[in-house]
Amino acid sequence: MRKPIATLPIPEFVILLALMVSTTALATDIMLPALDVMGHDLGVDDPNSVQLIVSSLFLGFAVGQALAGPLSDSFGRKPVIYAGYVVFIIGCLMSLFASSWEVMIAGRVLQGFGAAAPRIVTLALVRDGYEGRAMARIMSIVMAVFILVPTIAPALGQLVIWASDWRGTFVVLIALGVGASAWFAARQPETLARHERRPFSARSIGAGLREIMASRVAVGNTIALGLIFGVFLSYLSTAQQIFQGAYDTGALFALYFGMAALSIGGASVVNSLLVMRLGMRHLTRLALLGLAGLSFAFLIPVFAWDGTPPLALFMLWLMAAFFCTGILFGNLNAIAMEPLGHIAGLGAALIGSLSNFIALPIAFVIGHQFDGTVVPLVLGFGCLGLAARLVVGWAERERSTPGAQSGA
Repeated sequence: MRKPIATLPIPEFVILLALMVSTTALATDIMLPALDVMGHDLGVDDPNSVQLIVSSLFLGFAVGQALAGPLSDSFGRKPVIYAGYVVFIIGCLMSLFASSWEVMIAGRVLQGFGAAAPRIVTLALVRDGYEGRAMARIMSIVMAVFILVPTIAPALGQLVIWASDWRGTFVVLIALGVGASAWFAARQPETLARHERRPFSARSIGAGLREIMASRVAVGNTIALGLIFGVFLSYLSTAQQIFQGAYDTGALFALYFGMAALSIGGASVVNSLLVMRLGMRHLTRLALLGLAGLSFAFLIPVFAWDGTPPLALFMLWLMAAFFCTGILFGNLNAIAMEPLGHIAGLGAALIGSLSNFIALPIAFVIGHQFDGTVVPLVLGFGCLGLAARLVVGWAERERSTPGAQSGA
């Protein structure tokens, strides 16, 4: 196994990576307050179809990850990230000037495709520099810093929309891409030496994929991550409809959305403090049981209020569910990556791509069940939390390796 190579001082490393990871988060959330208006301006009649503005981003994201990881193992981390930002900016320009629904969706797919490089290769950068519980701690801190973006993104989007219109949100995304890539170019050294790079060939990639697929730990935790991300993506796709439609919050949508996102950030901070003492796997088990149990229990008041409980009660459940989700995102990623240090780029690509391909149909099904109530969302969190716990249990039955044991 290759020896980890530390890079920048941890505070700067974490903030830089959080900014790069935030490319996807901001691209997802900044235009949420304007989804109805965007659909209307571009000739979309079905409110549920407007969810494609969110999900199409992740379609491109899933495909992009499958390429970005192997390319970063062959050509280095930095060139691939640069290329990703170029594609991302091109996609933003397409959406900025879109006059039809088809061009908007094509631009969103390109944005996701480009954003995959800074998002997924940052995981390889972390794995290049850290391992085991230290790696999980870094990932949790990155999550805690970057979670500030989705808490303010809808509010930022609302301000931009008031000052101009929804097209101004894409100008903000272009500025983010230019700024993040410039900082990365100036400060972050390459972490993958030339002699450690793998040839970019179908044979090499196939061998790496077979190695990954042979690891029950990697496969099981990736599937679990996809299940959790799927129901979370269904929330992102329907959040505007839930808050502004079912609960009539108006412009306060951004406030409630941010409160829920802060719960994920708080969980990431708690996880970074506890993971070195309790271990990734124990915290993951507790979070999955908590997510499923809370969601199934919340169905009682949901049905008592005909599918739309009081907003305060819904927010309590949502923040508790998101706290569990915040524990899961960093840990499931870290556990899945643990056996893959020598092929970190390809490993990160498979984990990200497969989890997104699992998540997309889940988000589509749950999102298109939206009927003006929160029943589909709550039921989805309960069922998929339970399913993810069963998959993680299956993965844990694999005989522990020394590397996996160190991260337990």
